[in-house]
Amino acid sequence: MVALLKNGPGPTVMLRTDLDALPVTEMTGLPRASKKKTTLPSGAPAGIMHACGHDVHMSNLIAMSRLMASHKERWRGTLMLIGQPAEERGGGAQKMIADGLFTRFPKPDFAIALHCEASKATCIAMREGYMMANVDSVDIAIKGRGGHGAAPNTTIDPIVQAAELVMSLQTIVSREVKPTEPAVITVGAIHAGTKHNIISDRCDLQLTVRSYTPEVRELLISSIRRRANAVAAAYGAEPPEISLSDGTPALFNNVSLSKRLRKTFTDTVGIDRVGEAEQVMGGEDFSEYGLAGVPSVMYRLGVIESGRLEALKKRGQTSLSLHAPDFYPDIDLALPTAILTMASGAVELLQ
Repeated sequence: MVALLKNGPGPTVMLRTDLDALPVTEMTGLPRASKKKTTLPSGAPAGIMHACGHDVHMSNLIAMSRLMASHKERWRGTLMLIGQPAEERGGGAQKMIADGLFTRFPKPDFAIALHCEASKATCIAMREGYMMANVDSVDIAIKGRGGHGAAPNTTIDPIVQAAELVMSLQTIVSREVKPTEPAVITVGAIHAGTKHNIISDRCDLQLTVRSYTPEVRELLISSIRRRANAVAAAYGAEPPEISLSDGTPALFNNVSLSKRLRKTFTDTVGIDRVGEAEQVMGGEDFSEYGLAGVPSVMYRLGVIESGRLEALKKRGQTSLSLHAPDFYPDIDLALPTAILTMASGAVELLQ
């Protein structure tokens, strides 16, 4: 979805919301809890839930645009509102750009987005520069030669190869990456075999790889390839099949725009409600708009009432996780802060 609200000559400011939900069965117990169902590609049933706060993002964009439309005397230029699909899959922003987002419509001078986080409602957090990571999914199909479990000497065991490779991968971050550079390699899934006494001829690994800079990203991927091929060679196996998918570039907040908006937000809601966002290794494809040449900033919106946060701590739960079935925002506190900050940011830029 792309909507333009034109109000005379001036800059173009793009405000983005994501649209997608997650295959999570909601367990909040709220009257508004999602009852929707879907079927996964595997055929298994699942619930559907806006467990990442995208419903707040959408509500904010609608309410904020109504506010801007009713106060056109405060700003000049073009307000560009986009509803982006497939943020959770990591490809929605790139597909909108490839489909002509910045050729069929004006290329914006600035772009702003917010994202919920499980912190104190009525507060926001900002960060200049890198805030979220490069995300790459790596699939490795390790080849072997199957046979009887009682005669392993007649086989090339792909599970043993996989075990050695998994341990080897852990030392890439600790021994090849500069200690001051953030990086993560996680083997999230491993699949092989059918029965106790059968050595299979294949073992599949699924990795998530996280980094910030292009240099570290390249180092991680090349090291994974080198080690996977080396383990196969050591066992006399065929080279593994290695493929990459779901790549999302690191989210980099434009420094000068971040400073400008931080001042605006501080003037609007007070310095005690504007904090420093920490770097995390999660991914966010809002980064694609910055790579396309648009100065961009994403900031974080706290959505949990302070008393609820304290109650969680007393129960030994230090935080609420996005994507969890029991996650929900305290909307009456969170949404006014979202509307006020994003509208003030847009007005600041639309002069």
